[in-house]
Amino acid sequence: MPNHKSCEKRLRQEVKRSARNHYVKMTIRTLEKKMRSDMAIDEKKKLLDEVYSKLDKAAKKRVIHPRTAARRKSRISSHFNKELAVVAS
Repeated sequence: MPNHKSCEKRLRQEVKRSARNHYVKMTIRTLEKKMRSDMAIDEKKKLLDEVYSKLDKAAKKRVIHPRTAARRKSRISSHFNKELAVVAS
């Protein structure tokens, strides 16, 4: 346990931030799983914008590294494009 007031405040801030960061990461993970599930292509198009937005916001706030966000967006889009190609053919 902290012995100084400033350390106590820092601990309270860490708890809040870690809870918020955990929520953001779990939300992103859930959205990514939905993208890989069996959904209609129209629904996935709408969900794709939401996933991109969440990843960009998380990278901007440094919850995740910007390159990690870029990599995840790339993987999601390639997966989505493969499904579009299958449906189109």
